[in-house]
Amino acid sequence: MSPSHTLIRFLKANAFFAELGPEAIDTIAGLCTTRSLARNEILFQKGDPGDALYAVRRGQIRIGAGSDDGRAVTLNLLGPGDVFGEIAFLDGHPRTAEAVALEPVELFVVEGRALLELLARDAALAVQIIGLLCQRLRWMSARMEEATLLPLDIRLARRLIMLSEDYGAEIQVTQQELAAFVGAARESVNRVLQDWRKSGLVDLSRSRVTVRASHRLVALGARAQT
Repeated sequence: MSPSHTLIRFLKANAFFAELGPEAIDTIAGLCTTRSLARNEILFQKGDPGDALYAVRRGQIRIGAGSDDGRAVTLNLLGPGDVFGEIAFLDGHPRTAEAVALEPVELFVVEGRALLELLARDAALAVQIIGLLCQRLRWMSARMEEATLLPLDIRLARRLIMLSEDYGAEIQVTQQELAAFVGAARESVNRVLQDWRKSGLVDLSRSRVTVRASHRLVALGARAQT
């Protein structure tokens, strides 16, 4: 199957792009090329030009940023079918975060101004793209609210459930990456995970967390702060 046909399938399965219609999806897919990354290879860094839109074909990408005091914050973990990089690509400003391959990765890439020219010709499509950006902003606002207001165990439960929905019960992630993802120290995340392991919620191995009792994690993640 050609890269463009595979990208068409991915875009049709994506909750947002599926609503664009077959003609727009075919046009976007026709602009794509492919790119491979090795484990730990940087795709782009904060401040780099936003000149491409990406979709993950295989592997896992970490989207993160660094704080002024040197701490790393994981904003998202992306896997097959996920589309990213659209904000800087559409507004022409530099990247606001970095993207790093956590394992060997294959990407679909849409480069250049062709997509922007398509949006200039199609007002309805442009409005839908604005909707995508609003979804991203709402998602980031919710993550900031969690980091500020919710206890660590609830934040961690929500992130593991989200990751397990994307990647299955066996999640390839280090405790350091989880700590950055929930905005906590690795030692604090380790203590929570060890308690959960003893309680049968998860199993732990090198760079891997396996969810054993997803219903209990869902219930924990649904708890409101008291």
